[in-house]
Amino acid sequence: MLIWKRISRSSEIPPEFRQNFKHLYLDMGWFGILSGSSLAFLAVYAARLGANSFQIGLLGAMPAVVNLLFAIPASQWLQKRAIGKAVFWTSVFYRFGYLLLIPLPWFFPNQQQIWVLILLALLMGIPGTALAVGFNAMFAEAVPASWRAHVAGTRNVVLSIVYVITSIVCGVILNNVPFPGGYQIVFGIGFLGAVMSSYHLFFVRPLDQLNPARPDDINIWPHTAGWNQGLRYWLREVRQKLIRVDIWRTPFRRTLSVLLFFHLAQFLTIPLFPIYFVNVLHLNDQQIGIGTAAFYLTVLIGSMQLARISNRWGHRTATGIGVALMSLYPILLAFSSGFVHYLGISLIGGLAWALVGGALANYLLEKTPDNDRPAYLAWYNIVLNAAILAGSLLGPAVAEKIGLGSALLIFGILRLISGAAILKWG
Repeated sequence: MLIWKRISRSSEIPPEFRQNFKHLYLDMGWFGILSGSSLAFLAVYAARLGANSFQIGLLGAMPAVVNLLFAIPASQWLQKRAIGKAVFWTSVFYRFGYLLLIPLPWFFPNQQQIWVLILLALLMGIPGTALAVGFNAMFAEAVPASWRAHVAGTRNVVLSIVYVITSIVCGVILNNVPFPGGYQIVFGIGFLGAVMSSYHLFFVRPLDQLNPARPDDINIWPHTAGWNQGLRYWLREVRQKLIRVDIWRTPFRRTLSVLLFFHLAQFLTIPLFPIYFVNVLHLNDQQIGIGTAAFYLTVLIGSMQLARISNRWGHRTATGIGVALMSLYPILLAFSSGFVHYLGISLIGGLAWALVGGALANYLLEKTPDNDRPAYLAWYNIVLNAAILAGSLLGPAVAEKIGLGSALLIFGILRLISGAAILKWG
């Protein structure tokens, strides 16, 4: 009903905007297919190949490493190019990596495949960083300010619905096609989604009446395809000194500190989940697909109530409570023993992420001054990616020493404490 109400407003949209909006919706629909297939099951595939938690941690850490190294150079590179073409071609190079997933079982034994996956994640991160930076500017040029909330909201609804359907379908495929053939089919579906998403990006055109946007304009880039990803904030005015230590002498240092704590607690657990699903709960791929779909279904439902909750509580309180609720996912998972428990935990986790994923961006914007926001958010970008890198590597190391269940329990408690810290000091 929500998506129908949004799309049915097309009669109100000026004719000169409709083509761009259509292609942006179709881009996100096909990206939902990529997300619900290749992206959703890649870490599970690595676990079934025999990857340990450290290797899965590396798989998740590679994009953070690349982001820390290449975000500013990517922004400088994009400044010198037509943004539409740059976004299209970076999407092509980035998504070509998903094609390479399909033949891996034909050329490499299991352990070698794991390291090839890690290498691919590293290499794909380079054009992926440029794509993320450039898309923000292209979106600003292609969608007038008065319509951006509508278009972005509709894209998120399309993504959630397509993701839920795709992850269920892929789970059925994986459960009925022998390993690794089922994964090759799923990766093929993901590559089709990637190709078609890039195809529709090609047709998104700047609007003449808009002031040209720059690829270094600040924009919020939420990684909506993954609940296990935080928000990525991109930089502007790279020619100026954005990495200013004086910001740590302002009240914003408390916000940075509590968010560093939260993101570290968040990403300590991420590499452990696929290992726990496969080796401890012994879930099959169809069950994992259903759980993933349930998670995103409750994200969608929770997102519909986000405006009302944020208006009543405020963005900081909504973020802090959401983070505290996120602690339930690893804590309850540590005590779970089968699919029914996993399904219930996924439903709870989706509601928690709906709060955090929706409120965190506005909470950060409230805490940063309008006239100096890029310098403040540059530090958040560093804090976020440092937490991704550290958490992805430290979590598996701790789990290796004390066991998966104990690690999930401890890291879940850290999430709870970080939520309380946001409420008290954020």
